[in-house]
Amino acid sequence: MAVSSSTDDALRLPQPSSARLWEVDALRGIAIVLMIYFHLMWDLFYFGLYGGDLLGSGWQLFARSIGATFLFVMGLSATLTHARLKARTASPFGWYLRRGLRIFACGLLVTAATFVFAPPNAVLFGILHLLGVALILVYPFLEAPRWVTALLALAVIAVGWQWYGQTVAHAWLLPLGLPPAGRFMLDYYPLLPWFGFVLLGVLAGRSWYADGRRSFSLPDLSEQPLVRALRFLGRHSLLIYLLHQPLLIGGLLLVLRLRGA
Repeated sequence: MAVSSSTDDALRLPQPSSARLWEVDALRGIAIVLMIYFHLMWDLFYFGLYGGDLLGSGWQLFARSIGATFLFVMGLSATLTHARLKARTASPFGWYLRRGLRIFACGLLVTAATFVFAPPNAVLFGILHLLGVALILVYPFLEAPRWVTALLALAVIAVGWQWYGQTVAHAWLLPLGLPPAGRFMLDYYPLLPWFGFVLLGVLAGRSWYADGRRSFSLPDLSEQPLVRALRFLGRHSLLIYLLHQPLLIGGLLLVLRLRGA
């Protein structure tokens, strides 16, 4: 499980569907579809039903591009939410804190499940852990000077890439991108470099959707059947992330059992 996520379930205010930006939901929905496809291929590989190299650079680049998309959209969505929250409360940080802790708690559920089913490769800091922490850390940058956010985004990505592949003797630096030696995790998204993609999403949101409004013209495709389906997936991304792997694995186990019967 190399990607995932999602976050509009945790980045959502009670509001009519007309207030939502269809292109943001649709982009998240596309990432959801690609994530499910990759995880299906991973499960087939894990059960010996696919002979490709899922650990090879091509598949891993594909997986990481999906993760980067989720993180970028999360940063963008955080700016939209901030614009709406400011109109309702003078202190929106509590909302980000609660949602961030909620997503992080979902990450802990993934940790517990992988300790049960794949203890040598348990997820200690996967994409849900990252999203939960990032949603809290991103708050100061929703109104910070854009050049500060841009410089920090580039620095975080550069340092994370510099550290890529390096290991240490203990697990304390694992959230920062330095995992313990000899530990392979099914899902690992440390703050460095991945928080940088959240900050890039914040920059995009503040540039393209100032005050929560689209600053460019776009044809309204929101009611096209395919777009509506993608919007639905995007709006329920967290729930889909939590449920899709048990459903995929359960389905494959059933198929294997029927084949062996």
